[in-house]
Amino acid sequence: MSAKGTRETAKGTGPGATDARRGDNGAALTAGDPAKIRNVALVGHSGAGKSMLVEALLAATGAITRMGSISEGTTVSDSDPSAIHQQRSVTLSVAPILVGDIKVNLIDTPGYTDFTGELRAGLRAADAALFVVSAVDGIDGATVALWGECEKVRMPRAVVVSKLDHPRADFRAAVARCQEAFGEAVLPLYLPAVGNAGLIGVLHGTENEDLEPASDVEAARGPLIEGIIAESEDETLMDRYLGGEELPLADLINDLETAVARGSFFPVMPTSAETGLGLPELMALLTDALPSPLERITPAVMKLDGSSLKPLPCDPAGRLAAEVVRTTVDPFLGRVCLVRVFSGTLREDSSIHIGGRGLADRGHEDHDADERVTHLYSPVGSSLKAIPKCVAGDICAISKLASAETGDTVSDRGAPILIETWNMPEPLMPVAIEGASRSDEDALAKSIGKVAAADPTLRLERNQDTHQLILWCMGEAHAEVVLDRLRNQGVKLQTVDVITPLRETFATKATGHGRHVKQSGGHGQFAICDIEVEPLARGEGFEFTDKIVGGAIPGTFVTSVEKGVRSQMLKGVSAGFPVVDIKVTLVGGKTHSVDSSDAAFQAAGALALREAAATAKIQLLEPVSSVVISVPDDYVGAVMSDLSGRRGRVTGTTAADGEGTEISAEVPDQELLRYAIELRALTAGTGRFRRSFLRHEPLPKQA
Repeated sequence: MSAKGTRETAKGTGPGATDARRGDNGAALTAGDPAKIRNVALVGHSGAGKSMLVEALLAATGAITRMGSISEGTTVSDSDPSAIHQQRSVTLSVAPILVGDIKVNLIDTPGYTDFTGELRAGLRAADAALFVVSAVDGIDGATVALWGECEKVRMPRAVVVSKLDHPRADFRAAVARCQEAFGEAVLPLYLPAVGNAGLIGVLHGTENEDLEPASDVEAARGPLIEGIIAESEDETLMDRYLGGEELPLADLINDLETAVARGSFFPVMPTSAETGLGLPELMALLTDALPSPLERITPAVMKLDGSSLKPLPCDPAGRLAAEVVRTTVDPFLGRVCLVRVFSGTLREDSSIHIGGRGLADRGHEDHDADERVTHLYSPVGSSLKAIPKCVAGDICAISKLASAETGDTVSDRGAPILIETWNMPEPLMPVAIEGASRSDEDALAKSIGKVAAADPTLRLERNQDTHQLILWCMGEAHAEVVLDRLRNQGVKLQTVDVITPLRETFATKATGHGRHVKQSGGHGQFAICDIEVEPLARGEGFEFTDKIVGGAIPGTFVTSVEKGVRSQMLKGVSAGFPVVDIKVTLVGGKTHSVDSSDAAFQAAGALALREAAATAKIQLLEPVSSVVISVPDDYVGAVMSDLSGRRGRVTGTTAADGEGTEISAEVPDQELLRYAIELRALTAGTGRFRRSFLRHEPLPKQA
């Protein structure tokens, strides 16, 4: 892989190369041919050096005059106020660079687990993944799990070992950790020269006579060649190599590039964003080895009625199919959508169809709308540069779309289609919020929709029992970002404790007498009823029986009594929670020929149930969920012990799909309020779970 041209581009740039004002240079980068585009997502744990690597590549190619700083909040990738405050990426961002005649869209993704939704969106927009691993720190479990997800879809990957300028950096140890975590097909293409003065190619050495090769270059060459041969389609290469033949370098490089693009071989590159070490070689890898959009399969598409369509090719002249991968709200531009175009060409001033499906359970109702593209941009972080069009395979931004949300499909107005939505992680940590005043409640209602439209991992719920507004988030950091965005829109709000919606039931039989008699002159109110209440088995709901003898209460008023009982059940009889699983029998009562009415007997029925509750034992019921927890085998014991402390009952364990174990359990909802955070801490970020409501059970006194 030749880096001709890129070395000269990178020369003389980097940190401290200039004191000129930092900013964007030149016009917007555009591409007319998908073959000249690379979409690469930078992934890895938080703090691995992704954003600074993007800064270094932007500076090396002249896209910016000098690198920004994470601590100062001046990087291209992290312009979000929450990212600056938390000192880590919280959203994906796109920063294009030009390497030779190839446009490389660098997609910087958050590394913190709370922002997995942004990560998945970044991978959807990408055709390859660049795993950034710190030469100082280890590899976390979430990164290993992400590698496995990429493996399932055969996404091409490469590994960058960053921060080689750090005093404790150890490239060889980092490579060993990568091979242990990712497999034996992870092999270095370059090794740092003595003193990190440059890189030595494992296959072809170096032309720089001033560099002193490391002692292990020759030892690394054999495994690299054997790894390339193992993935080669030429079955004679291994025999030729074992026979002592010197294989042509060009053949090895061609086979290497093919294997990388196919997703079966994973090169490792040593780099340092601070010194510029390895940047020219990395840019050569991005352009020569990683695939163009033409080499990747586009997502499945369907008609608006759900019927499937043939896969669309990545053709600028084809049918328009694009997807919104991120949405933000700009105070001046309105809603700004980051869009990956998979087929066709998106043009300024064109008519488009916006369609969204499959997220109604998160507060994102299915929707269809026809709109016009008024402005089209090439994004550079938060900066936007106007462009006339965006071809298949490229990424752009559209402003002032009224209805578009993250995950929506953008297609031709005359031939609307839907792209199958990518897998969104389920938010499982509830946060209850309320406005500081009545006016703030109104402002909150207006702003929450805008925030939710930009974040498919946020689920809104107005609990019908507690009347609380619940934000279901991915974790504490995610919740903090959501709350910051609401406050930045001028909403004064506060968080309150989440109330678990309990239920009430009768634990013993009881009788109730309801007397609603009012005489105040003129038409009065008269209704008397007697009821018997007995408990039902869990989940049987409500049963009402009429055992009136002799027509003491006419049939029309029997229905009124039932209405009154049902109304009181919704309000509760003890702690204000709905009553469930009881049988009410109407056994007697009295009427008045003039003063009895529907309203009077509804009031009497409610009074009778309250009186029965006063003499009975009332049992509180708590919701219990069925939980399935996926964890590596090393953490099974710790997780099961923790479940026991949460009043959980383990119902079974099974081998998970791939590696690890799935633990099935029944756990009270009250014990799951912060489980998303606590499971992550318990399993070093590797555990995940899903839940579904199971039933209500008696609440223990100690709870």
